[in-house]
Amino acid sequence: MTDNSTGAGEPSRTLALLWGEQPAPSRRKGPARSVTVRQVVDAALSLADEHGLAAVTVRAVAETVGVSAMSIYTYVPGKPELLDLMVDTCYARMERRPWGRELWRGRLTVVADDNRGLLVAHPWLTEVAALSRPPLGPGVMAKYEHELEALDGTGLSDLDTDAALTYLLGFVQSHCRSAHDAARTTTDSAMSDADWWAANQPILARAFDPERYRRAVRIGAAAGQAQGSAWNAGRAWEFGLARTLDGLAALIDPVR
Repeated sequence: MTDNSTGAGEPSRTLALLWGEQPAPSRRKGPARSVTVRQVVDAALSLADEHGLAAVTVRAVAETVGVSAMSIYTYVPGKPELLDLMVDTCYARMERRPWGRELWRGRLTVVADDNRGLLVAHPWLTEVAALSRPPLGPGVMAKYEHELEALDGTGLSDLDTDAALTYLLGFVQSHCRSAHDAARTTTDSAMSDADWWAANQPILARAFDPERYRRAVRIGAAAGQAQGSAWNAGRAWEFGLARTLDGLAALIDPVR
């Protein structure tokens, strides 16, 4: 159980689990099921949210739900299928408010903010949710339908509508992965970015020749002073989302 991306399991068995189809009864005798697939998935979600994806093992999930490790395989064939169930469950539980009379830019801002909130709540999703092979379960389909509706009225073709949504979600996923990496660095080093820069400031002042690195010293100093670090998640989000929507506007507004 080593593959940590969606869509890596056996397709027919994964889809059956995602859509709640029960497998044909086995002729082999064995212990009766004492928990449900949903309980297994919830246990895996709790482990991933609290301790990271590495904590999601057969033994840990089994201990959490109170069954033997081998009996987990009677609920899910393996970790690839379990990951698909975890991702689809997270998507299914997202809040989806009906779209009102907002313009497309306002709607896509909500889509981006909602997906950012999801990835903040479940950081491990940036490691497993492959855009090219999403788990095709009810959660994914409900999310996809709702987010496509945000692009209604833009005049885009079906192909461009899908591409525009993928482009936006790609930005959100990339940003959140960078934000998680930055947060992990702070945690692992037990030092804030401001403290790190303060500790390194004397050697940086000596090493960075303002004549040789005119732009780097001037612009880097301005950015660092404004942000308190070389990179600020909030600033990067605001700037990046606005530019992403500007890029889509270049496609949508002429069509409209």
